[in-house]
Amino acid sequence: MPDLPQDPAPERHADALPDKRITLRVLRDWVSQARPIPVLTCYDATTARWLWRGRIPCMLVGDTAAQVILGHDTTLPAPVSFMVQITAAVRRGAPNAFVIADMPFASYHCGDDDATRNAARFMTDGMADAVKLEVGPRQTELVARLTDAGVPVVAHIGSRPQQVRVRGGYGSVGRSQRQLRELIDTTTAMVQAGAGMILIEAVPAETCEKLMHAAAATAEQLEQPQPIVIGCGAGPACHAHVVVLHDLLGLSAWQPPFAKPLADLGQKITDAAGQWDRLVRSGRYLRDDHPYQMNPPPPKPS
Repeated sequence: MPDLPQDPAPERHADALPDKRITLRVLRDWVSQARPIPVLTCYDATTARWLWRGRIPCMLVGDTAAQVILGHDTTLPAPVSFMVQITAAVRRGAPNAFVIADMPFASYHCGDDDATRNAARFMTDGMADAVKLEVGPRQTELVARLTDAGVPVVAHIGSRPQQVRVRGGYGSVGRSQRQLRELIDTTTAMVQAGAGMILIEAVPAETCEKLMHAAAATAEQLEQPQPIVIGCGAGPACHAHVVVLHDLLGLSAWQPPFAKPLADLGQKITDAAGQWDRLVRSGRYLRDDHPYQMNPPPPKPS
């Protein structure tokens, strides 16, 4: 079993991550300092450890695991038990990161009691710091109930992948005045219900700015902290930005236009696999450098 990579000595520059666990209060402090927050999806302990070393303070255990880990064509088939397990894995890999657990399809749609139990599993067994729900107006009471129960909620609005069957595909939203008004109403309702973070996916930059203004204004009226806004293809104004890790690393056959690859690991994996193939078929592997030898025979008794 390979060991996880060890953390290097703490970096000592202005944007180094703290040596203690990152909390919602820390993230709010960064927002007040106008410090943008990088967020990436993550699905396992080893990758979480490497992302933390790369100074990623916040990781989203996304239901995109159904696609990039399990091989499905949508996020819908992600099982709750599987999502809880990989959330705990990410926590073990990055103990000090702020970990957001994505509540998968049907885990919060069959009654508030079941939804609360599932959210509690993510907080206890999964050791998450917050749960994310794709929300519309009908989830307002659930968000309020979870908040009252002590579960920090990330309200996911805009394009909602779990609605793919209803919409007939994926696409951006918030491009008409009617959609903008609906999103503003939903944003306001989520802040009133206690959502501490808002994730906005695939909307025009102008729409995102208006939603951020609505969220801030509502929080000010309620005398509560301003929600942290995470953008996923929502324009530059957001407090934080998230993309799917596999898109960023060049491991996806297709990625959305707001997640251009910063690496080409897919080709590197292919190249390494090809080298392994050639080495094994050549017959040279371990021929001259096998690390294990038979023990010498014991000495004969005199």
